[in-house]
Amino acid sequence: MNEPVLLLDRKGRRYLKVLRPGVRFQIRGELAGDDLIGLKEGSRVRSSTGESFLVLRPTYAELVPLLPRQSQVIYPKDSGAMLVFGDVFAGATVIEGGSGSGALTIGLLRVVGPHGRLISYEVREDFARLARRNVALFFGEAPNWTLKLKDLYQGFEESGVDRIFIDLAEPFRALEVSARALRPGGVLVCYVPTVLQLKATVEALDADPCFAAVQSFETLLRDWQVKGLSVRPVHRMVAHSGFIIVARRTAHETAQEPAEPA
Repeated sequence: MNEPVLLLDRKGRRYLKVLRPGVRFQIRGELAGDDLIGLKEGSRVRSSTGESFLVLRPTYAELVPLLPRQSQVIYPKDSGAMLVFGDVFAGATVIEGGSGSGALTIGLLRVVGPHGRLISYEVREDFARLARRNVALFFGEAPNWTLKLKDLYQGFEESGVDRIFIDLAEPFRALEVSARALRPGGVLVCYVPTVLQLKATVEALDADPCFAAVQSFETLLRDWQVKGLSVRPVHRMVAHSGFIIVARRTAHETAQEPAEPA
């Protein structure tokens, strides 16, 4: 049994753990995993020091910020917008360029469903290994997911796909290979953190006849504190984390693939 569990203490602090028989958690005292297995979601338990915890299955939004990672994840405020503006649907065939820790991978797998297909390209072996681990632990079996240890700038092996998501430093370098892989009307979604990357990518898309309907934006998230008569924004907010760029594949034909040398 490997089931993710979210433990909330009395101050609302969140602890992401994986339930296995015999495991013990050190969180403000000690909790036995065996005591949590089989509990109804929403139950409360106490640690050895008397600290109370609410036991829940993590939602996707709660899971992503707590995922083990080696690089910055795409936060739920951005991944949610990417999935919606990218118009991912059940049964879609999707390419993900850059798996990172697997946070967006999990979101894509949840949306395409068992009848869809996800192909992830990752050039770094350590990132690919972490993505496999996180998907296995926090999503489960994914027979419709293929992770390729390849440089996407060298070209995708698929064609006629519905959607492509690229989370790399230079997505403008991947426009030609994306145009070859996407079906007409398909959607390309790029995610970049800086203004210079945004500028370079949008200008490249505008100049490429294979893409149109280019849109770029960022999302901001501000929580509010509601306690009695004190109703105000919290002092800290999740402001800029990245820019989202969305474009549609036109019916313009790409150049022919170069012939293989004899």
